[in-house]
Amino acid sequence: MTLRGKDPGPNDGARLGQFQRPTMTLITLRNLSVTLGAPLFSDLSLSLVAGDRLGLVAANGRGKSTLLRCLVGSLEPSAGEITRSRGLRIGHVEQDTPAQLLGQPVDQLLLDQLPAEQRESEHWRVEVALDGLAVPPELRRRPLGQLSGGWQRLVLLARAGIAEPDLLLLDEPTNHLDLARIGLLESWLAALPRDMAVILSSHDRAFLDAATNRTLFLRQERSQLFALPYSPARAALDENDAAMARQHERDLKAVQQMRRQAAKLNNLGINSGSDLLLSKTKQLKRRADELEATARPAHRERSAGAIRLAGSTTHVRALVELDDVAVETPDGRLLFRTGKRWVSPGDRIVLLGLNGAGKSLFSGMLHAAIRGEDRAGIRATPSLVLGHASQSLAELPDGDTPHGLISRRFDVGDQPARSLLAGAGIVIERQTGPIGALSGGQRARLAMLALRLARPNFYLLDEPTNHLDIEGQEALEAELTAGETSCLLVSHDRSFVRAVGNRFWRIDRRRLVEVDDPEAFFREAMEAQG
Repeated sequence: MTLRGKDPGPNDGARLGQFQRPTMTLITLRNLSVTLGAPLFSDLSLSLVAGDRLGLVAANGRGKSTLLRCLVGSLEPSAGEITRSRGLRIGHVEQDTPAQLLGQPVDQLLLDQLPAEQRESEHWRVEVALDGLAVPPELRRRPLGQLSGGWQRLVLLARAGIAEPDLLLLDEPTNHLDLARIGLLESWLAALPRDMAVILSSHDRAFLDAATNRTLFLRQERSQLFALPYSPARAALDENDAAMARQHERDLKAVQQMRRQAAKLNNLGINSGSDLLLSKTKQLKRRADELEATARPAHRERSAGAIRLAGSTTHVRALVELDDVAVETPDGRLLFRTGKRWVSPGDRIVLLGLNGAGKSLFSGMLHAAIRGEDRAGIRATPSLVLGHASQSLAELPDGDTPHGLISRRFDVGDQPARSLLAGAGIVIERQTGPIGALSGGQRARLAMLALRLARPNFYLLDEPTNHLDIEGQEALEAELTAGETSCLLVSHDRSFVRAVGNRFWRIDRRRLVEVDDPEAFFREAMEAQG
């Protein structure tokens, strides 16, 4: 993969891995630009070769899905050209399941991807493809729309893979997947033919590190490509941005210095009548103008909306005490017992457990007890102020409006509510429309705004990074780890868990046990494929 810009720096060749490889070029972009209301990206030039594994990174709404649609040919770019190799076969798994596929049986969806002359003799390939992603046999004859979001995602991946494309485009492939299925997806990607190229758009940093060897940071101007997985590429990007900021500052200082020198020479030339000094004045002014025109400011990401949390403090020894609470299914089946445990101020506890272990049930029990319902064995201190965000964001009614929710729930006036919502990334025209019409990222930021305004001293968060881009995830991490924030959270996001947690409770063999770190659980969960 190579990336070309108008003005490459001295280390761009080494940084971008611009070397010749004896592999076939599949697709080439030349000066590609897309504007949809506002510019998404511009002057993007790159080449993709067989076997590339490229991670595509950008904030929500900044052009990742748009670029993938340009590559597959369903959207025309605003400028530039795309050259595809002759006969190139592209598989595309979109972020949302296409509505026209929901009514079709799973096995038929895959069978239709085979050439007509092969469908009768090679029907077995459908079963092999579904086996590869552990889709249970009982789901394979059902309409796709009857499956959960996670199973739909895996079926669509199997459908794309069975066609044996040369290039596979995956838009947020880990959406709706738990750790076990993310592990399955990573294994599936690793087992693809080595010459199959893959471009995947994702906000899951740990997944990007595991599944890619190159990273494209898509930007409105001067997109950046590194021959590295996400984490080292991000470090190199930050270093480049800092170097560019320093160079821009030096350039502006040089411009100011030349203008001061030109002013002095101009005065001397006028006073002395020296044509030579006046000529040098013009030269200095011209050089200052040229340098100012070419000085490149440091990249500044357009914020999708601020995420800030605010908390109150309490000086109790324990915010929540658990006295061997039994967590049971609605029909009375025991899932686990907590033993005697407590949550103290400053604890950031991550609840670890496989799907079905009882995490959501336990979180719901805590939520109910803190709100005053009688739950045996759970005692919350009277000074506890709860901040709660569920996985589905059900606390944000779809029919309500962002402005109505904020102004009514927190008793703020019209203009303060509008300012708060704008700061959270909810534009004016969306503030009085239904919450259900907001994007996932906007709803997540609205939920974070509501949390801040509640001024809690304890956060109960279920999958809080769902729908947040990497910028939002990092902002939430910074807020939760600042000061003495107390929380209990459930998350499949490995990078987020590692960054935030300082205590870890694991559901293991029907007991809640405290462990030193989440790594053993991550390993075991990623291997529990199916």
